[in-house]
Amino acid sequence: MNDFSDQQIVDSWEANAMPWVAAVRNGEIESRILITNKAIVDSVIEQNPATVLDVGCGEGWLVRELNEHGIYSLGIDVVPELIASAIKEGGGRFQQLSYEELSYDAIKEMFDLVVCNFSLLGNESVVQIFEQVPVLLNPAGSFIVQTPHPVSACGDDKYIDGWREGSWVGFNREFDNPAPWYFRTMETWKTMFISNGFTLSKIVEPLNSQTNTPASVIFVGVKSS
Repeated sequence: MNDFSDQQIVDSWEANAMPWVAAVRNGEIESRILITNKAIVDSVIEQNPATVLDVGCGEGWLVRELNEHGIYSLGIDVVPELIASAIKEGGGRFQQLSYEELSYDAIKEMFDLVVCNFSLLGNESVVQIFEQVPVLLNPAGSFIVQTPHPVSACGDDKYIDGWREGSWVGFNREFDNPAPWYFRTMETWKTMFISNGFTLSKIVEPLNSQTNTPASVIFVGVKSS
C-alpha cells in the first residue's frame, strides 16, 4: 500500500513551477498544442459564459485566452510561483488560493462557469472542489472538467479508483519529483457530478488522430435548479 497524498501533489508542483511555465509558454506539450487546449476553450465558449473561474489555473494561459474572447475570468492556484508568473504575464486576474480554501467567502464572487483543466489530480481536494463549485455558480451555471481519459490513462493497472505513481515522461530534464495522482473511472467522474447537483449535459472525448485514442475527456455539468 502506498502513502500518496494530496500534499505530495502540491509539493511537486511547487518544485516544478518554473519548468512548467517554460514548457507551456514554449509549446513543449504536444497534446495540448494539437488537441486539448482548443478542446477546452471550445467547450467553455460553447456555454456562452460572461464570467469564468479557472481552478488550478497554473501559469494562466486559459484565463488569458478566455479574456481575449471577451470572457471575464479569474484564475486561482495554490502555487505562489505560478500565480506570480501569471500576474507578471497579465491578461487576466489571478489569486493564490488552495483548493481547501476555495469558498464564496474567499473570493466573494459568483460565476457563470467554473473550469478545471487537467487540475483535478488529488483525492480529498477534488471531493472538496465538487462540493464548493455549486456555491460559486450562478443559477444554471456550468462546471467543466478536462482530465486524462480513464481508459487511455489506466495503462496496465486495474480499472479501479486509487492512487497512481506520477511520471514526467515526455517532458524535459528540468522536471523532477513527479506528482502522484488519484485515478477515477468514468463512472466515478459521472457520479461526482450527479451527486453534487449537476446534470451532465455533454461528455467530449477529444481524439488523438495519430493514435486513434482519446487524448482526454471533458465533462460538461450544468447546475440543477
